[in-house]
Amino acid sequence: MRAVFSLALLLLLAGCTPKPQRFSNIAEEYVLNTLTFAPSQATAAGYHRHNGVPMDELLDEYSAVSAARQRAYYGRFASGLKRDIIPEKLSPDDRADYDLVSQLLTLARFEIEAIVPWAHSPQLYAEAIGTALFVPYAQEYGPRNKRFYDILKRMERIPSRLSQAQGNLVSAPKVWREVAIEETKGNIDLIALLKKERPAELSKKFDDAAGKATVALNQYIQFLTKDLEGKDYDWRLGTANYTKKFQLTLGTTETPDQLLAAAEAELKKVREEMARLSGWTGKGDINPIIRKRLDQIATKHATRETYFNDARRDLAEATAFVAQKGLLKLPPNKNLTVIETPAFMRGIYSVGGFNPAPAMDPTLGAQYWLTPIPADWPETRVESKLREYNFYGLKLLTIHEAMPGHYVQFEYANRIEPRGRRLLRSVYANSASAEGWAIYSTQMLLEEGYINNDPDLKLTFLKQQLRMIANAILDIKLQTGRMTDDEAIRLMIDETFQEQEEAKGKLQRAKLSSVQLVTYFAGWRDHIRMREIARQVKGSAFKLSDYHQSVLEAGGLPTPAICKLITGRELK
Repeated sequence: MRAVFSLALLLLLAGCTPKPQRFSNIAEEYVLNTLTFAPSQATAAGYHRHNGVPMDELLDEYSAVSAARQRAYYGRFASGLKRDIIPEKLSPDDRADYDLVSQLLTLARFEIEAIVPWAHSPQLYAEAIGTALFVPYAQEYGPRNKRFYDILKRMERIPSRLSQAQGNLVSAPKVWREVAIEETKGNIDLIALLKKERPAELSKKFDDAAGKATVALNQYIQFLTKDLEGKDYDWRLGTANYTKKFQLTLGTTETPDQLLAAAEAELKKVREEMARLSGWTGKGDINPIIRKRLDQIATKHATRETYFNDARRDLAEATAFVAQKGLLKLPPNKNLTVIETPAFMRGIYSVGGFNPAPAMDPTLGAQYWLTPIPADWPETRVESKLREYNFYGLKLLTIHEAMPGHYVQFEYANRIEPRGRRLLRSVYANSASAEGWAIYSTQMLLEEGYINNDPDLKLTFLKQQLRMIANAILDIKLQTGRMTDDEAIRLMIDETFQEQEEAKGKLQRAKLSSVQLVTYFAGWRDHIRMREIARQVKGSAFKLSDYHQSVLEAGGLPTPAICKLITGRELK
């Protein structure tokens, strides 16, 4: 029988690493030790054993006690950096990594001390359990029997973790409870699937663990439905906390209000460009003119049955275009699959997403998640989603998530050397830089003539740019208490031409997350400005493919840090 280790022991072990000699070693120490705080994420990153402890058998622990241990670790690590490192003497790459680690330390401590997610976020537990079970099932890091054994050990821990959750949670916003309930139901379905596919030699123990886990999950649903009902909590961060998280997450000194002003100015500019493309003569209300043209475009869409095959077709088409135009050197691996978004993640990923290959085992598969249309949806909801992700919208989604968006980005990041740098910039990639690249690369494909400069594609892209801008406005205004639900829906439907279904899902997402929706606009704006700086520096020697390679080879650093590395100039 394998020994069972608590997270407490893992955290004690985390403080016993010998003093490293290079900053890449420091970066690696930080990544590996902090991955022990979330074993489900450790497995996803390809980190399977820590000081002999099997990470794949453990479940994430959320509590005031585990948070105190994490806080102590972050404090020790920050003190060590201050004592042992002179930032000004580091190489440019090491200095960029030092700055990133420092930013991550401050953000982690802020989350623990100011956000206190384990006391108010019931979906946190549902998503951690779902990830812990799904990753060993979907990611072939070992023989099938070994991976199902890992799933078994994690299932055995579900009842105690959910008991802990019920003791931790003191209040929660209604929308968070509702999403947690749906995600927990998704976990129950996942366990039923795993039970059907488990190896015969594990059947008795597996079925017993699955039964107990299912009972615990149903009890958790009852707790969320009855015991936590009425114990409300404000999902808004508020101005002070939002501003701090905004700057730490984005790696910027810009304030939310400065970015908000830029977003509102860009909103007006894009709307006017869409009006001109739709035949506006400069007089009258532009909304009916734009909407009429978008309504015509929206009629050309997939069916519920062809939706996934159309996405696969679009992936092949985009890959061929990038190669033909020589826009960047494509990754050598053929390890990307298109799969359904796991049920336990559909609260956040209501449309789709990307799951990269593990940073510590890049040869394993990457996944482009596409959220299926539920079988019980009425035709009006189905049509609304298909109109939003129509023939052109689905192409743009595929470019963003896969080619040459996030998939290419993370494949490059997973080849960075030395290893410590690779792990830091992959596992803890800056979200604004990552999302910004995905949107920039989509725009770049259109600039290069993707699908013959189709004007309907350009208009659809501009509509998605409006959505990106609206995301930033929603995130800032909702989280700081300056926008109502009705105002948010009006912004999305009346000013940015989103379908009702898309607007409803985005409003929910804006309440589930903070400083996430804003990353798209912030990152895109930085990537556009960085390319212009690179053009100025290189002059006539500027070559787009070389520029793309230099950006991608920098990995998941914040965009200002990438700009300084590849151009020698500040991003302003």
